[in-house]
Amino acid sequence: MKDIFDNLSASCSKKTTITYSTSFSMGIKFLDKSIHRPIYGIYGLVRFADEIVDSFHDYNKKELLENFRNETFKSIDDGISLNPILNEFQRAINKYNIDHVLIETFFNSMEMDLEDKYHDVLSYNDYILGSAEVVGLMCLHVFVNGDKKLYEELKPYAMSLGAAFQKVNFLRDIKADYEALGRTYFPGINMEEFSKEDKLKIEKDIEQDFDHALIGIKNLPTSSRKGVYLAYVYYKQLFLKIKRTPAEKIMKTRIRIPNVNKVGLMFQSSIQHQLNLL
Repeated sequence: MKDIFDNLSASCSKKTTITYSTSFSMGIKFLDKSIHRPIYGIYGLVRFADEIVDSFHDYNKKELLENFRNETFKSIDDGISLNPILNEFQRAINKYNIDHVLIETFFNSMEMDLEDKYHDVLSYNDYILGSAEVVGLMCLHVFVNGDKKLYEELKPYAMSLGAAFQKVNFLRDIKADYEALGRTYFPGINMEEFSKEDKLKIEKDIEQDFDHALIGIKNLPTSSRKGVYLAYVYYKQLFLKIKRTPAEKIMKTRIRIPNVNKVGLMFQSSIQHQLNLL
């Protein structure tokens, strides 16, 4: 029966999430069990596309990404794929009627990583939209479970949260992106002279995203609020640690939150949620 293959597909997406991101895995565990599967499914697709452009240097990345993109939309149209990751993704897209424009926008940003090494303000905003904000909107479709009015109300906040997460990632990985991949995401920044002033400007922008996003988190359905808040708390703590790190050190090391501290944040966010202290 096809259920066996579908269950295998679900386990592949879950395994992908656990393997690549302890923070998102922890956040998903705090979501209602009824929505674990589609969120794993969305993450699996996003992670595979990201791996193509970031890791597969000995292969034709442009061809791989183009094929993966075409196979993604074919799987959605067919309602099945022999690629378990795509099979699980199309299941989430079709079940929650997720706008295909969001998927197109995501792949457009992935394509930018194949060519663009430096960004101006316009291309930077376009990249943030496609690589992060629309992923948050895919998840929001799941969280609101068909409530179009609530989706539209929460859409700007979900986009801010995705943007905050991505910009924190950029700061955390600024050394590796520049030295290993030759990329500079932040516009108008000379990476050879990354200064305290540059860092402060970026941090101010991220703080605005975090503050705006929290308004929306408080208004999410109870089935998703706790898990999204945990992800927010983790990234906020990572951001605060980066803020305390001098600009010159940011360019020499990758800032991270140890796994033992992540567990502490998990309990902290859970208590804050239960006491309605968000």
